[in-house]
Amino acid sequence: MENLQLDKMQNDVENIWRNRNELIDCNVKITARALVEEIVNLLDCGKIRVAEKLSNGKWVVHMWVKQAILLYFLTEESKVVGNNNWWFDKTNNKFNGWNEEKFRQSKIRVVPGCFVRQSAYIDTNVVLMPSFINVGAYIGSGTMIDTWSTVGSCAQIGKDCHISGGVGIGGVLEPIQAFPVIIEDNCFIGARSEVAESVIIREGSVLGMGVFIGASTKIIDRETGKVFYGEVPPYSVVVPGSISSKNDISTYCAVIVKKVDAKTRSKTSNKLCGFMLLMI
Repeated sequence: MENLQLDKMQNDVENIWRNRNELIDCNVKITARALVEEIVNLLDCGKIRVAEKLSNGKWVVHMWVKQAILLYFLTEESKVVGNNNWWFDKTNNKFNGWNEEKFRQSKIRVVPGCFVRQSAYIDTNVVLMPSFINVGAYIGSGTMIDTWSTVGSCAQIGKDCHISGGVGIGGVLEPIQAFPVIIEDNCFIGARSEVAESVIIREGSVLGMGVFIGASTKIIDRETGKVFYGEVPPYSVVVPGSISSKNDISTYCAVIVKKVDAKTRSKTSNKLCGFMLLMI
């Protein structure tokens, strides 16, 4: 989209957000609803996103897009969602009304039991096993979201990732200024792991089974002793660990045991390629 058009949208959303107490007026609410519906549709097709990576490797969060999502929930009414009448929600299932042709054009595979809320973007060659993907999330091309995994509000997952069974990727819709959870390209997140509280998993990293990382989790490099918070460095292999604290009590930490080498990359990429081949 043209920058001028986006700039106008941003200004309009920020004005509505500042004066959201005026949404009790029906005319104001109708005008706001039309704008935020347009933004939700842009998110849904990937033309805009909640956060994006700059050329210098830093991420920027677009607070006005998060404001638009929150305004969507302030201006919408709950309704029955889907043909089976199982859902009563303010936002639709992303795939409502999709036919076989549209699924083929999108080049994604959606297994029964998967639920994706409208405004989440799913790129090409993605496989969605029975899982849940929340509003504003972004799933890059070639990624697999495995069984019983959840991807929270606004979470950003890169291309060619494998989010294994039972993984929890936390959502950060509020506070507005907070970063979402970010999983960069070519990452492998092991079964039953949890990543939350605006943590960034940098490119090519591998999290073993049962790794839990939040903003306050110590991430310790075994070789250097360096401690990281809130971010796993690129190409790190991370496993659960513990560290001694006061009174000889051990507390949980995550341990970087090594950097991803060619052998590890081969193992994780081969698994992912095997799943992708099932789409052909």
